[in-house]
Amino acid sequence: MTTRQHLDANAICIMLLLCVCWGLQQVAVKLATPVISATLQLGLRSGIAAMLVLALIRWKQIPFSLRDRHVLPGLLAGLFFALEFLCVSYGLTLTTASHMSVFLYTAPIFTVIGLHTTIPGERLRAWQWMGVLAAFVGIAIAFSGAMALPTGALQSMLMGDGLGVLAALLWSATTLTIRFSSLSEAEPTTTLFYQLAGAAVLLTGIVLWRGEPWAAWDHITWISMFFQSVIVAFASYLAWFWLMRRYLVSRLSVFSFLTPLFGVAAGMILMHDAISPRFAIGAIMVLGGIVLVNAKK
Repeated sequence: MTTRQHLDANAICIMLLLCVCWGLQQVAVKLATPVISATLQLGLRSGIAAMLVLALIRWKQIPFSLRDRHVLPGLLAGLFFALEFLCVSYGLTLTTASHMSVFLYTAPIFTVIGLHTTIPGERLRAWQWMGVLAAFVGIAIAFSGAMALPTGALQSMLMGDGLGVLAALLWSATTLTIRFSSLSEAEPTTTLFYQLAGAAVLLTGIVLWRGEPWAAWDHITWISMFFQSVIVAFASYLAWFWLMRRYLVSRLSVFSFLTPLFGVAAGMILMHDAISPRFAIGAIMVLGGIVLVNAKK
């Protein structure tokens, strides 16, 4: 099995860029929901990105077959990935994009625990576990103001937040499936195709079954779909799987705690969300936790 590296400057820069893109993702979906449902958005973007991946496979002549050893883990990873975004699509109708970003990106906690207990090279030391805890507590502090909502609104938001946590568990299950199967040594394009195809089939199938209307798109919808399909679902996921094949997954996963912060920043700029002192305190704790987790001693 290939030995994974600790994060270097290149990996950190790529992860920062990915976190910015992923932080914008939930806001992009929310901006287009008045015209097109979140489920349809996520299904379409997965289908478009899957076709782009197939085109890349053919262009670069990357070996790919639906009869090789990657099929079964690929189908399982695709199912987990599809269910994750089904939870996200429904959750976004009940909670805010900022909340979904926060709870979705608790996935690194579950991933780290799974890797820590099974792979010696992925184990975290005491101060790194303190970093995980600090980052998680920081996120909780940053968004604890939601408890001041009225009962009705709070119940709806908690249900949406719960779907966000379930999506995080499914994301972690996807990551662990890839790490513990032949997909860990597969081409990133192979792994990504299985996940995107699974999401495209399940989500668009649900939309067609419900008979959702395909409304006329405005310019915001077109921009949002281009960003979600080409930038996020195609380019950023390819970069993520490339990183997973070369670097310690636990370090990469915990680094993604930055994503909710970028998501909230995008909400402030694009949706005029207000920032609170609690968020500033939480942000400092998250950044401090990431430094601890990536420390080499």
